[in-house]
Amino acid sequence: MSAILSVEHVGVRFGGLVAIADLHFDVQAGEIVSLIGPNGAGKTTAFNVMTGFLKPNQGDVRFRGTSLRDLPPHAITRLGLARTFQRTSVFPDDTVFDNVMIGLHQMGAALDRVPVFDALLGRSGAGERQLRARAEALLDWVGLAARAHEKASSLAYGEQRLVGVALALATEPAMLLLDEPVSGMNASETRVFVRLIRQIRERGVTILLVEHDMPMVMEVSDRIVVLNYGRLIAEGPPDRIRTDPAVIEAYLGQGSAARQAAAAVQEAAHA
Repeated sequence: MSAILSVEHVGVRFGGLVAIADLHFDVQAGEIVSLIGPNGAGKTTAFNVMTGFLKPNQGDVRFRGTSLRDLPPHAITRLGLARTFQRTSVFPDDTVFDNVMIGLHQMGAALDRVPVFDALLGRSGAGERQLRARAEALLDWVGLAARAHEKASSLAYGEQRLVGVALALATEPAMLLLDEPVSGMNASETRVFVRLIRQIRERGVTILLVEHDMPMVMEVSDRIVVLNYGRLIAEGPPDRIRTDPAVIEAYLGQGSAARQAAAAVQEAAHA
């Protein structure tokens, strides 16, 4: 395998606060990699650097060999690197199908070089038909075809997160960044999402995710990258991370939620 994404000694400061210091790791094409760490470890900051929402003070991020340092988010998406966000942002009074159509229209205006949107550059009738077909296919792919004509507000929280995944997949990414994808989901919803992540990988999409659900991380990840106070403290397969003293100490040194995460790490080590 070859590196599809390389984080090269990235540093980010907010005034005198160091959010990330000398962060460096690679993601290989075809992997599922998780980026974890206690609250405030720098995970979301790292995601924002990778996707163009934040420019690093030092270092670089390369995707397929191209520097992302000075590129805006839409240009990075055009290269094949897409992301979801921590919070859902559906239009509650519109149908699920209309939500996806709105998103496709908005992305089509910004991503006119992505193959999915080639039809938008031709006649509007043909373009609209192809766009509707694409929306139907995306909803079927994420398991929401049966809910397409219901109001988005009727969806469970986990299902609303799936709408965001559908929109990210609409850009036909080579790599997908998932920001806390199962946060707030119940156990059943999490199982559905784990299956979806694996299916996405089977379609040739590399995945990097930030997540606090430690059992889910251990189950789905090929490798795990661990941050604490903006620094890389561990990297490796789940079996190694489960028993890494630096990882367990980092979680135990935080608040109650982090202690629960550490307990999950230790429990997984003895499973």
